[in-house]
Amino acid sequence: MQLTPRYLRAVFVISAASVGVASGTTILPHGVSRADLCVTEGTIDELPASHRFIVDSPKMRAFVRAEPVQSIEARFTYLGATSHDIPLGSGRMRRQFGLKLRAQDACNLVYAMWRIEPESTLVVSIKENPGQHVSAECGNLGYRNIKPQQAVRLPKWRPGDTHTLRAEMTRADMNIYIDDTLAWQGTLGSEVLKWDERVGIRSDNVRLQFELRTGPLDQANARNQDCKSEPATAE
Repeated sequence: MQLTPRYLRAVFVISAASVGVASGTTILPHGVSRADLCVTEGTIDELPASHRFIVDSPKMRAFVRAEPVQSIEARFTYLGATSHDIPLGSGRMRRQFGLKLRAQDACNLVYAMWRIEPESTLVVSIKENPGQHVSAECGNLGYRNIKPQQAVRLPKWRPGDTHTLRAEMTRADMNIYIDDTLAWQGTLGSEVLKWDERVGIRSDNVRLQFELRTGPLDQANARNQDCKSEPATAE
């Protein structure tokens, strides 16, 4: 199955009109506000009178302070490239936006990244660095890409395009939906179960407007004391 831009737009219109029509339609109950987010790198601004955010930083990293169930959704509009670019630690230039799950810390977590340049692809990675907890210790080490059991080709992003990206985990199994269509399915392995159930977001070299939703949050376990900015890295 190939997701063409025309098909994705059609799915989005149908799902907005009738919840449950598109495959994988789920309504996550909690809309994330700026107060719910800990931004560890870059800047996220909240638009007035809304829970809609804007990011214009070449590198942005953030996580939801409280522990939710393993689900997070971002509905975003791509605004184009940032005013200047920062390469990854490997030296490669990449434009991407994605979700973080099982986010124990900056060195041990799961990434579901939608890469848009140099090619449009969905990549799920486990970043694992036992005994290390901050980016200054692990940098861009410890990544391992997970081969999906099911995946589809994705469209290229164009400025002004709007999409929904949702990741759901049931223990070590992950499903990723784009505009409520299953785009990636696979198993991550039992080692991820030892990490926290925090979720978050990441972007590299893209300008976006977006809103976030998660599963139910345990606000009693909000980790305000863990919200610390990190020095800029080339992760």
